[in-house]
Amino acid sequence: MTTGTKTIPILFAPFAWLWQLVTFILGMTGRLLAVVLGFVLLIVGLLLTLTIIGAIVGIPMLIVGFALIVRGLF
Repeated sequence: MTTGTKTIPILFAPFAWLWQLVTFILGMTGRLLAVVLGFVLLIVGLLLTLTIIGAIVGIPMLIVGFALIVRGLF
């Protein structure tokens, strides 16, 4: 059995990096802490999104927070 490396198209690379970051955080902190951290990111992202300038940072924080919650629960 040989192990090969999978190549990810450059278009999907940011999504793969984000998912690797989420799984790294989940592995390091544990499920409960990942859910709590995801909830905090969700709230902070929501508060930043209420301001027009902060929406640039707030929307990705909402997405990462939601992904952490989903990843921690399932």
